[in-house]
Amino acid sequence: MAIVWHPDTREFHLQNSYVSYIISLLPDNSPGLAYFGRPLDLEGRYSRLVRFEDRGLTTHQSGLPSSFCLDYVPREYPTYGRGDYRIPAITLETEHGFPVILDLQYREHWIVQGKPSVPGLPATYCDSDAEAESLMLTLEDPSYQVQVDVHYTIFRDYPVIARRASIRNGGVQALRILRAYSAVLDLDSSDWDFIHFSGAWARERHVVRRPLAPGLQSIASSRGSSSAQHNPAIMLARREATETAGEVLGALLVYSGNHSIEVEVGSHGDTRIALGINPFGFKWNLSPGDVLETPEALFCYTDHGFGDLSLSMHQLLGRHLVRGWWRDRERPILINNWEATYFQFDEQKLLDIARSAKDLGIELFVLDDGWFGKRNDDRSSLGDWEVNRDKLPQGIEGLACKIVDMGLSFGLWIEPEMVNPDSNLYRQHPDWAVGSILERRTLGRNQLVLDMSRLEVVEYLYDTLSQLLSQVPISYIKWDMNRHITEPVSAALPADRQGEFFHRYMLGVYELYRRLTEAFPRVLFESCSAGGNRFDAGMLAFAPQAWASDDSDAIERLAIQWGTSFFYPPSAIGAHVSAVPNHQVGRITPLWTRAGVAFFGAFGYELDPNKLSESDKAEIRAQVDFYKAWRRVFQFGRFYRLAGFCAAGGATGGMTGGPAGTGQGWPGSRPAGNSNLVAWMSVSEDSRRAVVLIVQVLARPNPGFYRIPLRGLDPDLSYQVRCRPALPVKDEAAIRYNEGLRQGDELINVGLLLGGDGWNGLSRGDFASWLFTLEG
Repeated sequence: MAIVWHPDTREFHLQNSYVSYIISLLPDNSPGLAYFGRPLDLEGRYSRLVRFEDRGLTTHQSGLPSSFCLDYVPREYPTYGRGDYRIPAITLETEHGFPVILDLQYREHWIVQGKPSVPGLPATYCDSDAEAESLMLTLEDPSYQVQVDVHYTIFRDYPVIARRASIRNGGVQALRILRAYSAVLDLDSSDWDFIHFSGAWARERHVVRRPLAPGLQSIASSRGSSSAQHNPAIMLARREATETAGEVLGALLVYSGNHSIEVEVGSHGDTRIALGINPFGFKWNLSPGDVLETPEALFCYTDHGFGDLSLSMHQLLGRHLVRGWWRDRERPILINNWEATYFQFDEQKLLDIARSAKDLGIELFVLDDGWFGKRNDDRSSLGDWEVNRDKLPQGIEGLACKIVDMGLSFGLWIEPEMVNPDSNLYRQHPDWAVGSILERRTLGRNQLVLDMSRLEVVEYLYDTLSQLLSQVPISYIKWDMNRHITEPVSAALPADRQGEFFHRYMLGVYELYRRLTEAFPRVLFESCSAGGNRFDAGMLAFAPQAWASDDSDAIERLAIQWGTSFFYPPSAIGAHVSAVPNHQVGRITPLWTRAGVAFFGAFGYELDPNKLSESDKAEIRAQVDFYKAWRRVFQFGRFYRLAGFCAAGGATGGMTGGPAGTGQGWPGSRPAGNSNLVAWMSVSEDSRRAVVLIVQVLARPNPGFYRIPLRGLDPDLSYQVRCRPALPVKDEAAIRYNEGLRQGDELINVGLLLGGDGWNGLSRGDFASWLFTLEG
């Protein structure tokens, strides 16, 4: 790992064992990208890779070669107005609205060991300076004295470049920022597929793939959160890329608010990726001396396919974004009472659930919504974080102590960013609600949003919640946010600063998270936003796991967890077993299939164990015991997608033979591969233990055989293979053909054999699954 400055050719070379990122100072003294890809010789010179060429209808700056047209040149932090008509990274105006035409030129640079933190924002970090090296380029406009520090970090162990920008007003007149992207990445080819992760409530992060086309294609959120609609992450992949081969480039924004990721294909086959805070509705006043820090962007490059990108991002986020006590610790198995009781509970009912959960081997009881104020439905009491004594006569502390005395840990649901109009807090501070200066406002789930851009709101919430956490033996907090933001107007901001509201809101949320997690470092925080509405890297910097979706149906979760896995590690994915018929889709699936899908994450239950049959209770005991024995592999093992939803150009690699897919997938996306058969696996760090899940969505008559080659194993190791089918049948083919001592190279190159059952009435029906364990 190194960052080298070559003054003779005026270029910077960032290199590790996986990638080179080479920046060249262009003829106008601005930085441009010469190369990003496999590592090149650190002593080589590569500024010649930036090509200039005269073309029809081009423009050039006076005093520079006519071939140097900014519209075709790869630029690191591009501006608009001097010949580059593509997406700019930054646009400004004076306080009177006059456009500022920037000419950002290189002034100086610093190279340091390690990675500096980002003031006020979540970002990746290093445990020691030896793990990364950082470069800062200071660019300056000579007319307006606007300075932009463009930050780069290359990590020793990952094919990842971290980027961000700091924008400073070094002049004497006030300015207004209209666009402040974190980073731009210019590529010299447009032969890529554009892949993103889209959806809605209860169907988050479905994979969407389409070829790049000339012009703009983008994803964004203007909802006040990163959103279930468009996760702040994309990939560009070559058409032939698979899970195991081919060029893939990932871009991820470490931010939880309004974002935008734009991809523009230029007129001569070039591609520009630009990402950062959504410029829609964004205006930021920059007085003389002020600095705006932009969120961090992460770029990952590999030519070994989607699987390699995912492994790198899982390790980077898990080890260098998640932090604190819970970073490397196994997450407890929990039971949440929400789907068991909703708002209708009292202390005795909760204790009965906890007692049964303890008998099943569960470790953590979580009390969800309805414990405070007069909260018997979603119409009142948000903001009044005082216990409902009618339900819990001995308070939260009394309930928590009784549950802890049973041998369980105690967790609690909160929704601190929200307020009901019918609440004491709102009656006392109506101006604390977003949009309070407007005559008419929009409700979501009968609630309004507290103005987190106000320091007094953050202070009130910190005081209230820290008092609760200090007085009650709470081990876990589920932090929810159950609506999008409307009427984004703050009573605390003057008219000329209303465009700052959304970003200031997120800075307030981050500040509250920071203070609480630092004050209570051993409390496990799980972020939630109506499920996966704010499942992003910004949240992971404070909450080591996130509720992936309110949809707990195992079959729906296949697509949700599949899409989530491209960037986010299994330890971050909250995944639970719920009762059937499922509350979201009404489907009835085998209990073992529900568990098998949920195993690959932070595992738990959403049901009332007292309503289960004795056979179901016995099975859950077995599930809990099994998960405890394999928890480290599930949560922190290397995760591989083997077969299923298409992100890899018509087939996800892995499976050979087998029936045609059902075509399930996101509308308008490329066909979803064989999404009727989904398989993934996790492998321990030493490759000696592995777990494989295979789920067959719909049963088919007279099925053929198919093989699923495995990944991540030691080819020289012998593995004892065992199979646990969800619905065992006599003479099970999956057991017959797979169990026993198998060599690693055979499992990698040939794989597990599935199918064959069903011709003689042995069909197990829909939603069948098989869980294989491998021990070497």
